[in-house]
Amino acid sequence: MLITMIETDKIENTAFIKKSIGYLESRGFTNIKADVTDCEIPKSYIRKNTGDKVTPDIVAMKNGRKYFFEISLKSDKPKLLKSKWLFLDTLSRMNSNRFRIITTKGHFKFTDTMLEDINLTNKTPIKI
Repeated sequence: MLITMIETDKIENTAFIKKSIGYLESRGFTNIKADVTDCEIPKSYIRKNTGDKVTPDIVAMKNGRKYFFEISLKSDKPKLLKSKWLFLDTLSRMNSNRFRIITTKGHFKFTDTMLEDINLTNKTPIKI
């Protein structure tokens, strides 16, 4: 099973991912990799217990530190999204990296509810 952005969501939200990349570039991030067709795809991770393949939406570097970015838009499968966020948060803490969530107008409540459900209330979403 592949846990990237759910395929139908991915097609609809490609424009928002590109907008997010522009935002990150303006904030000084470099070596940006994104899970869209015309960008270099970030490294995928395989969960040993389930064999699921997890790919972050955006990976970027700033001041020598790696940042994982996830796009938070309303989804029909929030359970997959929650497990992906928990995995990437754990992975980033293990390697002294950073994990951030990017959202936009109309999706703040969904994002906050998701973060509360998985006890990641210390994460403040980046609002674009």
